[in-house]
Amino acid sequence: MLAWLTRTTGWWGSIASIGLTGGHELHTTVMPFILRGINLLGINSVATPRTLRLRLWQRLATDLKPPKLKLIAASVIPFDDLPMAFPKIMESHHRGRIVVKIA
Repeated sequence: MLAWLTRTTGWWGSIASIGLTGGHELHTTVMPFILRGINLLGINSVATPRTLRLRLWQRLATDLKPPKLKLIAASVIPFDDLPMAFPKIMESHHRGRIVVKIA
């Protein structure tokens, strides 16, 4: 995903990356960074103070909430049901994203 983003991000664009869902390797060249001024920004949420994280989570739930989230989420499940979803995911029988409802 990150390699694709470096090829498709416009001039002077920035890519923010958090987590390793797609793996830890990045298969690309330095060309997008040099020729189009692309920035790759790593996000270290572990070192972010809790008060700032809470403010950011609040914004993600309001004004920064993705407008088409319902279109990309295949299902919504309660947190307690998460272990039942793992076998389908591990056996490649699930498609799309799963939103986990915490409360």
